[in-house]
Formats: sequence, structure tokens, C-alpha cells
Amino acid sequence: MTLPTTPVRTLDGTLDVPLVGLGTYALRGADGYRSLRGALDLGYRLLDTATMYENEDEVGRAVADSGLPDVRITTKLHHEHAGREEEFLDRSLRLLRVDVLDLWLIHWPPGGQARPDVWERLVAARADGRVRAVGVSNYSLAQIDELTAATGVTPAVNQVKWGPARFDAAFLAGHRERGVVLEGYSPLKSTDLSDPVLTGIAAEHDVTPEQVVVRWHVEHGVIAIPKSGDPGRQARNRDVAGFALTGDEVAALDGLARA
Repeated sequence: MTLPTTPVRTLDGTLDVPLVGLGTYALRGADGYRSLRGALDLGYRLLDTATMYENEDEVGRAVADSGLPDVRITTKLHHEHAGREEEFLDRSLRLLRVDVLDLWLIHWPPGGQARPDVWERLVAARADGRVRAVGVSNYSLAQIDELTAATGVTPAVNQVKWGPARFDAAFLAGHRERGVVLEGYSPLKSTDLSDPVLTGIAAEHDVTPEQVVVRWHVEHGVIAIPKSGDPGRQARNRDVAGFALTGDEVAALDGLARA
């Protein structure tokens, strides 16, 4: 079976990451493991987990058992674990069954603050060769700037809730100006999939509204990580290489944020 090719973004100039990955929240236990293995069989090569998801073991087993050499794994440090970074990195590496983690994020700003001291410890883990790239999640541009000013190192990624209804041109442009790759979680959950603009574009391309949303991320160069444990939905969400949106269609979807 020939799998559709997913375009990539390069982090820190060295790490290629697919623009479409799989969110793994709530994929736990035997059913979660089977869903993860199935996703890898479908061609997913980016799995997004977190300490707080309590499924790093399932993710690690699925990747190890697949035998695939090119799967990128993201996990996140819980904001309440600030000050215990090394302990939880050790734990994540053990559960994920890897010696080096591809991408490690601060899950939320600890206490609502940027916390350059926490960021320094993630940067140190990268310098030690235990992590390939480091970033943040749910940070503002001002908080990213605070990290950069304090350490001289800008996060490779900022993972935020994102979708057409949450589109913010200035926010996206701000990340591009800083060299930060935007990554969108809950892209489908945050979108009205019955919106006539979206369904009309989907009909034009003979695809689902979900596929249009994921493709919209790709057109903007934003990494999309839709979450699903259903094999059919996983397959459709990833299968967005066979069509492209026109500039007018992208603009119409951007406009859903003002609707």
C-alpha cells in the first residue's frame, strides 16, 4: 500500500517534523495501544503526548513494537512539575523507550508566568543531547520574547489550540517573525464542522470538512495534531496530500474567526 506523503517543517534547522500528526490524549490502555499501532500503520510519523496524558508507556510501546525508525515523539512537562525537569525527563524517556526525545515542551506557562528558569533547564537538556528540540505550549508572544531575552534561545515550537475559528493573522505572523513553528491542537474540536463555508469547500474538493481543516493548517505551515482513536477518522485526517486549497478558500476559512 502506498501511503500519502505528508509535508514537513524543520525545527532548529535539523529536525524534520510532519505537518500532520496524531494527538494522543485519552488513548490509554489496551485500546489506546491498538489505536496508536493502527495510526502508525496508516502512516502517522508524529505522535503528541504529555506527562499529564498518562499514556507515555502506550505511546512508547506502540512505537517500539512498530519497528519504525522515523517516528517523531513529542511530550510535555506538566507546569506543576517546574523545578523537577530532570526527574520527569528521565521518566518520559524510560516510558517512551527512547534515549533521545524528539521534542519536549513546557505544557502551560507555570503559574501563568513565562519562567525562564524552567526554560533554561529544557535548553540544557537539548545541549546535553537528551532532547533534539525544545519548545512551549499555550504561551503568548510576550512570554516567548521573555524566554528569548533571558536565555538567548527561542522556542522551536509553540503548541496552541488552533483552527479556522481561532485564526489570528497577527499571532501567526508573530511566530513566523520569531522563527517559531506554530502547532495546533484540537483543530477539529475547536471548529464548527457544519459551517456552510467549510462544508461548501469540502464538497468542491470531494473531501470531508475535517480534511479541509487539516489541509488549511498545512496551507499555513502550521502543524496539525488532530486527536482520534478511530481508524477511519485517523485515515481521513491524515489523507490531505491529494488536494490543495486555493488562496480564496484559505481566506474564506480564515474569515471564520470573524463570523
